[in-house]
Amino acid sequence: MRFSLPRALRRACGAAAALAATAALAQAPAYPNAPITLIVPFAAGSGTDAVARTVGQKLSERLKQPVLVDNKPGANAQVGAQLAARARPDGYTLFMTTNTSHSANPALYTSLKYDPIKDFTPVARVGELPFALVVSPALPVKTLPEFLDYARAHPGTLSYATPNSTSLVAMESIKHIAKVDILGVPYKSSPQALTDLLGGQVQAYVVDLGSGKSMLTGDKVRTLGITTAQPSPLLPGVPPIGQTVKGFDLTSWNGIFGPAGMPPAVVQRLNTELQAVLADKDTQDKLAQIGFQVWPSRTPEEFAQYVAQQLAHWRTLIQQAGIQATSP
Repeated sequence: MRFSLPRALRRACGAAAALAATAALAQAPAYPNAPITLIVPFAAGSGTDAVARTVGQKLSERLKQPVLVDNKPGANAQVGAQLAARARPDGYTLFMTTNTSHSANPALYTSLKYDPIKDFTPVARVGELPFALVVSPALPVKTLPEFLDYARAHPGTLSYATPNSTSLVAMESIKHIAKVDILGVPYKSSPQALTDLLGGQVQAYVVDLGSGKSMLTGDKVRTLGITTAQPSPLLPGVPPIGQTVKGFDLTSWNGIFGPAGMPPAVVQRLNTELQAVLADKDTQDKLAQIGFQVWPSRTPEEFAQYVAQQLAHWRTLIQQAGIQATSP
């Protein structure tokens, strides 16, 4: 036998439930009410680490909560990406990453334990971190054309450091277009790669300005070119690589993500606060000191579209450079 509540009683119960839900929502603490962890998939001292600490400090001031940078380097940013993807999507674990994890890795590896689109919530693009091609001062070259001529005259005898996907793809693109034979040597971090470049273990390195800016303007290394399409005021006299290597086109971007499934209100709050942080002149000045160019997305949706476009662009770059996908 079925029993049914009178219509008036059902309405009363429904209204009571709605009121209870509204009350619970009203009593829920406003976001954020606890420290936020900002995972960085590169080592301390890297360019992305420097950007994360500057942006994190400013974001902390606006949110009135600590933003703690947590370096999780390894496997070409895969370690940090996996940890971020598996975190609770509550806004208390964020991921400051680059094109390494979200543009290049999907084409460089036959399989990944994370999906750059499905496993993440795009929050905001932060900007662009230029890279520069530097060589050991022990080499008898002073310009990029001279370096390429030297490499052609000594095939297979030079080596370059590759601690991340950007360095790898940039150098392999140069090799492919200029038709030179230079051996790639994998490294776990930019600081390690710089140490070996200075020590003469490798002769070349495409380094991010955040890691290497202090050395680029001195005499410890020779800076031959920059990856941006236009010369940088931070490196006066250093030409774009594309002026010599025709067809070279590479942009290294930084952005902040959260795990998939973040509440839209939290995503919007973070995006709004990050827009304010990146519009702040003090923030811009501090980032400029490490060579970083602020270039924020206006909305999370705009950033999501950019990520998808860059994923396709980097796949094309990697294919054109003749780089074969390998096992992670």
